Amino acid sequence: MNQPVPLHDDSLARLEALAGVARELLARCRARGASQAEVSCSEEHGLSASVRMGQVETLESTRDRGIAVTVYFGQRKGSASTADLRPESLEATVEQACAIARHTEEDPAAGLAEPELLARPGPDGRFPEFDTWHPWALTPEHAIDLALACEQAGREADPRIGNSDGASVGSSESLSVYANSHGFLGAERSTQHTLGCALIAGRGEAMQRDGWYTTAVAAEDLEEAVAVGRRAAQRAVARLDPRQLPTLQVPVLFEAEAARSLVGHLLGAVSGGALYRKASFLLDSVGARLFPDWFAIHERPFLRRGLRSAAFDADGVATRESALVEGGVLQRYVLGCYSARKLGLATTGNAGGVTNLEVRPNAGGFDELVRGLHRGLVVTELMGQGVNPVTGDYSRGAAGFWVEDGAIVGPVDGITIAGNLRAMFEAIEAVGSDVDRRSHIRTGSILVGRMTVAGEG
Repeated sequence: MNQPVPLHDDSLARLEALAGVARELLARCRARGASQAEVSCSEEHGLSASVRMGQVETLESTRDRGIAVTVYFGQRKGSASTADLRPESLEATVEQACAIARHTEEDPAAGLAEPELLARPGPDGRFPEFDTWHPWALTPEHAIDLALACEQAGREADPRIGNSDGASVGSSESLSVYANSHGFLGAERSTQHTLGCALIAGRGEAMQRDGWYTTAVAAEDLEEAVAVGRRAAQRAVARLDPRQLPTLQVPVLFEAEAARSLVGHLLGAVSGGALYRKASFLLDSVGARLFPDWFAIHERPFLRRGLRSAAFDADGVATRESALVEGGVLQRYVLGCYSARKLGLATTGNAGGVTNLEVRPNAGGFDELVRGLHRGLVVTELMGQGVNPVTGDYSRGAAGFWVEDGAIVGPVDGITIAGNLRAMFEAIEAVGSDVDRRSHIRTGSILVGRMTVAGEG
């Protein structure tokens, strides 16, 4: 699938150029009298192609740059941004940030991370990269060929595939530098490549849509285009002729991709912004048992080829491996420096979000979990945003498959699954070993022992 990487890789030179811009901007901030300052510089290059029904729909090459400056005058903060590297534009950006700071109210939580918390580079003066830089020599012609091959394989996989929502290929390279007036300067580079396909099975009002995708930091880790197309076809065809369900309470097995959303709801509830605004159903929950005693989630920032691996967070604070949940007990919140100060706590090195999370499995794969169900629902797709972050009340549209006596007997859609997230967390009975690695949240399927399923029957 992949082609050799370019012989000439100028990413380190480009990072050094961004570092030079960051140093210059910090000097300009100091000259303006700022007591503290921080600068973020980024570049992103990308190529993407999409096809539908054997025809090219889009071909896009992107090249973006962003420069953000934040200054502090005591505890007054101002920020401004630009994409223009001309000296006069950089000067105007600094001046604008300073002007904003002079007109803002003092914020006791404002300011840089404490110097002792900042990450330290290695003996060579650089931070580790965790094998996240794998540029792909993807030409427009090759991108189109891959997308066409993916869609064609899916359309030819089953005669019931009558239409397509298309296939797409994308490749991106990201460079970033963060520097502050404590003397910290960290540079990062990463790549991400994706191939996906969405197909439509059936005819008329009986049509069903589903798809599949693969994503990785290295093109060699992507699934083959033909395999992606065929799996998209299998998933679309499997959803034909869905049945109706009455309203009932049954176990619900979230397929791995859908299961990620449950972890996402947990993250939203334990993140600093929601907590200091008192907009979370998990206020004052550190040390509380939220899950069964075998359940665990660990943060792994140093994972090789991880989609969010990093040596430092958006504040420059050193990341560290740690448990978010251990023994079913919430061990900590997810905090950057600002939210930590607002809460009177210490940063967890999560400014900008979590790195890689791994949910520890305690069961076999998806098929084994299905065999263990006497009667229940498998959820493969979720729709809508019916989650109340303050109360934890949960109600979302869903589609998937009905299970009887340990076997899938047919697809279902047009249903709603409902509960309360806190009760759902407590009712988790298993996490499968079918770990989906296409996200920074790595989890297998998750079985919730009892939920309300509202159907139309």
